[in-house]
Amino acid sequence: MQWGLHYGNDMTQASNDPVQRLGRLDVCAVSDAMDKLGLSGGVSGLDQRASTRRIAGRVLTMKLVAKDQAPVQTGTPRHLGTTAIEAAQPGDIIVVEQRSGIEAGSWGGILSLAAKVRGVAGVICDGPVRDIDEARQYDFPVYARALTARTARGRVAEAANNGPVSIGEVTVNAGDYAIADASGIVFIRAHDIERLLEAAEAIVAREAAMAKALLAGKPVSQVMGADYEHMLTGGTP
Repeated sequence: MQWGLHYGNDMTQASNDPVQRLGRLDVCAVSDAMDKLGLSGGVSGLDQRASTRRIAGRVLTMKLVAKDQAPVQTGTPRHLGTTAIEAAQPGDIIVVEQRSGIEAGSWGGILSLAAKVRGVAGVICDGPVRDIDEARQYDFPVYARALTARTARGRVAEAANNGPVSIGEVTVNAGDYAIADASGIVFIRAHDIERLLEAAEAIVAREAAMAKALLAGKPVSQVMGADYEHMLTGGTP
């Protein structure tokens, strides 16, 4: 729950842009809404490696594989990540699958700077990343499975851009939505975003009212009573 924001009537006057609405939430509220709707999309273990800023946005995807398994490139060689960065719109999130088992960076410092200049909101990597000190210097959000100093050159390469990728146990497609903060990451399918936002906004409004009651002196056992325990099991949150 975000203490500094006001929901309820204010939410009806807010922008209907899904990314802006998602950005006003937090991962726990979105995760609760996913539970309420019977959806899956949460991923743990991809830690907040650079910047403490929450990110929320539309997804672009990139899949990396062992170098000898990658499609043969024709024309001028391109470094991994450059296609995704140049295709990104401001506020997009680049999501990378690097589950080859090879310890090699799936993202690096020059890419972080280029993505920040482009206006990319952040990157989420199921795999190792490198140059994390540079990403921290740029205040560019990076979420990743692990850290490494080992280069991708000669080890891994792009297999595809904007195809389906596997992140944790979730299949993520280009055009889906993602939200990430220190608690974890949630991916939302594009066709679920509207009902997910409605459910999450209702949960946050409910929790804001609970916080107000606590600050007014109401006992926590009453505030977190039976209604709260059943908040995700149906009906109005």
